[in-house]
Amino acid sequence: MASHRRPKQPGRARVTVLTATAAAAVALSAHSASAAPNQPSKDEVKAKVDALYEEAEQATEKSNQAKERQEKLEKEISQLQDQVARGQEELNQLRSTLGSMASAQYRTGGMDQSVALFLSGDPETFLDKASTLQQLTGKQVEAVQKIQAKQRSLAQQRQEAAGKLADLDATRKELGEKKKASQGKLAEAQSLLNTLTAQERQQLKDEEGRASRSETERADLGNVKASGRAGAALEAAKTKLGYAYVSGATGPSAFDCSGLTQWAYKQAGVSISRTTYTQVNDGTRIGRSQLQPGDLVFFYSDLHHVGLYAGNGIVLHASNPRGGIKYESINNMPFQFGVRV
Repeated sequence: MASHRRPKQPGRARVTVLTATAAAAVALSAHSASAAPNQPSKDEVKAKVDALYEEAEQATEKSNQAKERQEKLEKEISQLQDQVARGQEELNQLRSTLGSMASAQYRTGGMDQSVALFLSGDPETFLDKASTLQQLTGKQVEAVQKIQAKQRSLAQQRQEAAGKLADLDATRKELGEKKKASQGKLAEAQSLLNTLTAQERQQLKDEEGRASRSETERADLGNVKASGRAGAALEAAKTKLGYAYVSGATGPSAFDCSGLTQWAYKQAGVSISRTTYTQVNDGTRIGRSQLQPGDLVFFYSDLHHVGLYAGNGIVLHASNPRGGIKYESINNMPFQFGVRV
């Protein structure tokens, strides 16, 4: 009979204790779940993204450098190949001339054995024998020497072209690696931005908008007048405010940092080089106190970023994929020196 008894129900006090314990456990679980991912704050994400943008830009400028080297090598190789083709034609003509001499000699009294051997074999090996040259006429000797010189020249040109082709292959490989590195950093930055909520992304945009408006107001040069070609370059760059930053772009609808400065100076009728690493040598280096509107300004110890000085401590530059082309305080980046083109 005892086995059929209903189990004893817990008392009210015990139910209350259990319920409170369960609620506390649920609350603790929920808190742990929300804290587990250690989601970075908006400001932490911004700092990480900015660092990734800098790394991407370093790779971009290296990529630009490799692309410039590739284009130069391709041009040099094309010129060498043209020289080799023309040289081969000249060599064929020289051989034809020597053959005509031999034919005339044969018709007038039989072909000299030395000429016959020269035309049928390897002239370089054959003409190593001094006695051979002594058996040739003056004109034949001159023709043979021209052929020898042309052969040596062609061999050197072919060797030089082969070396440049090897350099070109290595440069193309480097270009691919740098592009991949830059794209990887940009993709990583975008993934970080995607972890923010829509509200946080809007807050970031608003904060940057306010900063940009403030710096634009400071960039109102007032009594400072931009003049000459530097001033013309700055005025051209101003027309691109708000345009997109795109790695490797040189305009007219998108730019990277050195692409913008090159384009701006081109509008002023001045040709400067493509990358930050070469633009540093496109003029006279100056200190911060000497800066005038339109001067090139370089940042970071490895000189991977450049902009145009806009006056009043403000720089106009292609900043990064998020900020695009905008005004910014010169103090926001580690200034190195200016260059007056």
